[in-house]
Amino acid sequence: MASPHSLCTIFLLTLAFIACASGQLSPGFYNGVCPQALPTIQRIVRDAVRNEARMGASLLRLHFHDCFVNGCDGSILLDDTSTFTGEKTSRANANSARGFEVIDSIKTAVDQACGGSVVSCADILAVAARDSVYA
Repeated sequence: MASPHSLCTIFLLTLAFIACASGQLSPGFYNGVCPQALPTIQRIVRDAVRNEARMGASLLRLHFHDCFVNGCDGSILLDDTSTFTGEKTSRANANSARGFEVIDSIKTAVDQACGGSVVSCADILAVAARDSVYA
């Protein structure tokens, strides 16, 4: 049987885990952190779809492929390195997934508008997908 000390430790760890896991997502998070983030994404997506109507579907598809296997983490944006094949050029995405240049433009503009790297690439993909459907 476990000692009272062990039980106390397990109980405290469980409480700490629950406290950390109880954080809530907020659709208005970036309104406080960087009010220009969402309008910047929307503007660039709107312009990209205006320039090429298929880009809306391409941005939605990028988000789908990013979320498909292990969750929405921005990993589809990973470039190749000398020891790693990034998802951009992986066999499943090579000559298939497109719109990376739009996401790169968005990331640059959002970082400039927010004064640094405040908005995650995964969030940019999600918001760009949403805005591309609207556009």
